[in-house]
Amino acid sequence: MSYLDYEVAHVLERNREHLAHYCANSWQARTLHALRKCRTAALGGHIDCCNNPVCQKLHLSYNSCRNRHCPKCQGHKKEEWIQAREADLLKISYFHVVFTLPCELNQLCLYQPKLVYNLLFKTAWSIIQDFGANPKFLGAKMGMIAILHTWGQNLSLHPHLHCIVPGGGITKSGKWKSAKNKGKYLFPVKAMSKVFRARFVARLRKELGRQQSPSFYEGLFKHNWVVYCKRPFFGPSQVIEYLGRYTHKIAISNHRIKSLEDGNVRFMVKEYRHGGKKSILGLSDAEFIRRFSLHILPKGFTRIRHYGILSSYYKRTIIPELQEDLGRPKLAETEPLLHRKCPACKKGNLVTILTFTARGPPHHWQEHIKKQLNRPL
Repeated sequence: MSYLDYEVAHVLERNREHLAHYCANSWQARTLHALRKCRTAALGGHIDCCNNPVCQKLHLSYNSCRNRHCPKCQGHKKEEWIQAREADLLKISYFHVVFTLPCELNQLCLYQPKLVYNLLFKTAWSIIQDFGANPKFLGAKMGMIAILHTWGQNLSLHPHLHCIVPGGGITKSGKWKSAKNKGKYLFPVKAMSKVFRARFVARLRKELGRQQSPSFYEGLFKHNWVVYCKRPFFGPSQVIEYLGRYTHKIAISNHRIKSLEDGNVRFMVKEYRHGGKKSILGLSDAEFIRRFSLHILPKGFTRIRHYGILSSYYKRTIIPELQEDLGRPKLAETEPLLHRKCPACKKGNLVTILTFTARGPPHHWQEHIKKQLNRPL
């Protein structure tokens, strides 16, 4: 068995009787069971046939769970989302800004994740919005795409927000104004960090009040909070690459798992404190599942959000006008996600000829689906 054959689902399957014991609530347990069954006979499936007359090969596929926490279900969603975002790009610079919550808030994240993560989104956007509106820095209406990640490389809780911010904004007269230094400098990071900490704690105090002691709030000011602003992307193609890497990423992908022996999971981690050096970390099944469960978001929680001039309203109105004025970047052409190519001949498209439930096919494919349903495609 090569390491590419190891999956999160295998760990969950061999612990299926005990999954609820490792979870904080029933929603997490339901999610883990969905991931365990993904692309197995338990979810049913479909039979596809290649419409290339020379090929006409049949293909059996089991249904996906389509859960946003599943390592196997994000590829298609990611491509669809990226192609939609490509249509909104402007020929300008874009920045990557990261807002990170301190570890002192981890316990609160476990018990009230929706509250804490919503405050993180609100506070981050208020900072980008207000710094942008300040004439000292820009004096224009900004935009932002924010993506929530809750994990570190070792699957510990590490909530942070990855943001894509255009290098400029719309003035009151409706004209585009680039950020300082021809769009190469956004805002002072140290000032953003101080405002981020002050605003977040003030909003948290307002929400929780006496549920937390005064010493808890005071403790949040003992250390500097991290806001990181990278230099502008090297053109729109790098923005798209970034979107591909971060938007539909989950806590751990299957390719990082190297072995599943003796009730343990060994997976690759990058040690960023040591220059991104790679090493192997081993955890028991129970600890691996417990840590993975920390990153299952509350039901219905939106983890990718659009603000300001990148919100839905402005994308229908202002963005098309800006694209005429500023230009649209030239990107490599991507094939529309309309057809599934036959993996055998790679020429024909797959056509579904039969769907089935968990009780359906194999037996060995029911005489090869009654000789392709006794009819040519």
